[in-house]
Amino acid sequence: MILEAQKRDAKENLQNLRKGGFVPAVVYGPKQEALSIKLNTIAFKKAYKEAGESTVVNLSVDGDTHEVLIHDMDFDAVKGDILHVDFYAIEKGKKVTVNVPLEFVGEAPAEKTLGGVLVKVLHEVEIEAMPKDLPHEIEVSIDSLVDFEAQIHAKDLVMPNGVTLLNDPEEVIVLVQAHKEEVEEAVEFDPNAIKTEGEIKKAESEKVEE
Repeated sequence: MILEAQKRDAKENLQNLRKGGFVPAVVYGPKQEALSIKLNTIAFKKAYKEAGESTVVNLSVDGDTHEVLIHDMDFDAVKGDILHVDFYAIEKGKKVTVNVPLEFVGEAPAEKTLGGVLVKVLHEVEIEAMPKDLPHEIEVSIDSLVDFEAQIHAKDLVMPNGVTLLNDPEEVIVLVQAHKEEVEEAVEFDPNAIKTEGEIKKAESEKVEE
């Protein structure tokens, strides 16, 4: 995947840049000095949708190509617009560590037949691999969740060739819990607790006399 970008003047007004349809960004890495760039917002969103944060992107900056990962993004708290992007320039011949999203597939019998609730404890895992071996996602089959005792742990995940899982092997990935209905506690009716207006005034009067 190739993503076009341009060098950016550090003094450039970022608000005007965003209004013009661009998103400011920076490229950095072990062998890459920090480089300020800008890229078309629509083009970036398309690339991010396809690559996510675990697929290598060929970032072309004024003719120079950098192999990068989309490392981090800042968003507008109100509008949700992308404000800034960090690209991590990978070092050729070196493994990289990234977080990869989990894709849950199949059907959990404990959820379908027992009426349980599927609980996804983790939504991503940390892996290490050569850039060419990085998966876009890791599939998790939930077909083995046949009852409320069954759990899928990190050690149960099937890693693609060349990929090493860095999570604790015993870490729980997903399970099914029994559905709990909220039961309101019955309040016992006490007829003696109800006082008439006259009784209340009498009690207040007696308190004043005391």
